[in-house]
Amino acid sequence: MSDTRTVTTSTLTPVDAVTGMVEHVLGLAATWTHWDGEPAHVDDRVYTPHKAIRRVADHLVDHLAELEARLAGEETQPDHWHASVITTEADRAPFTGEDLDEARSRLTRLARIWANRLDALTDEQLDQSPGEGWSFRELAVHLGGSVYYADAVGDLS
Repeated sequence: MSDTRTVTTSTLTPVDAVTGMVEHVLGLAATWTHWDGEPAHVDDRVYTPHKAIRRVADHLVDHLAELEARLAGEETQPDHWHASVITTEADRAPFTGEDLDEARSRLTRLARIWANRLDALTDEQLDQSPGEGWSFRELAVHLGGSVYYADAVGDLS
């Protein structure tokens, strides 16, 4: 995935960075019911429709847990996911219309949770976020880079 850590400002609001990423991913996912079962080989990884959705959802959950822990003054819990290093048998399954419906529901709801949380923060909280790590504004911009996973699979129209 592209490194967005050096991005400190964006023309997009933090909410737009997250919701726009999810819209982009779901736009591509709408074409994945035509997937021929051949994984995409990008960089040193293998990507499938299910893996792309899994990675986007995991990335949203992982950083949401980080944001909430930091706001609560708690230590963040490291994730123990294998991330994009592994491709599971479930990742290799056909991507059906039902899978697309599930992805839409899951990712849309996660984006809404992010939007609600980010909208509740002041500009100061977005830029001078508690705890160690990126500011919450930078975190949202970083999440926008999750389009990488969907772009790896591409438009299968």
